Amino acid sequence: MIRIAICDDERYMSDDIRAMAFDFFHRKNMETAIVQFSCGEELLKYGKPLDIVFLDIQMQGIGGMETAKKLRERRFRGFLIFITVLKEMVFQSFEVQAYDYLVKPIEEKHFEKTMERLFVSMQNAREANLLVKKGYESRIVSMEEIVFCEIIDRKIYLHLTSSEVVDYYDRLENLEAKLDGRFFRCHRSYLINLKYLKSYKNGLAYMEGGKEIPVSRLRSKEFSSVILQYMKNM
Repeated sequence: MIRIAICDDERYMSDDIRAMAFDFFHRKNMETAIVQFSCGEELLKYGKPLDIVFLDIQMQGIGGMETAKKLRERRFRGFLIFITVLKEMVFQSFEVQAYDYLVKPIEEKHFEKTMERLFVSMQNAREANLLVKKGYESRIVSMEEIVFCEIIDRKIYLHLTSSEVVDYYDRLENLEAKLDGRFFRCHRSYLINLKYLKSYKNGLAYMEGGKEIPVSRLRSKEFSSVILQYMKNM
């Protein structure tokens, strides 16, 4: 499921975006959960994970740009699309890693063009994200948030920095092929993010959060070399 937030103080605009977003993902056979907010304060209080945020730049109270900065400070890693009547405001969007912007009144062809590009980015999972599919639901997970991964009975469990655990069916080999060089397969059942490795002793990798991950004897020598190389590249 794609989780979308629309934050705009003009209700008709928010409803239009909701309808277009729903139709777009429906055609892609993907379910959506869409929430609407009339101001930045409401969005910032929401607190639940989001994949895409449509954000009006000019609003009462906290403006869209300030809201976006606060979202990024809170580790929001999803796609941010600004809604604006002033094109010149968009130059500030680089500060908050905005994906794109749409100028009011929003033309459906421009909306579709942006969403098609975004969908390709989601499908490719980009370099820093994973697109996790569980049944009919899909979710974007930032690699930066993954502390370690484990497999139990053909199901993968992604343990995140937030203490949340995301599970889905796949092979660990498939996941390993999608991850970048910060991850190491220390055991047939575990992949760890070296960024969150605190120490390594007596066949155990001690991770942030207190989790102890076994390192197999066959991989222990390589593990030591990988740790040294990772530290050199930091």
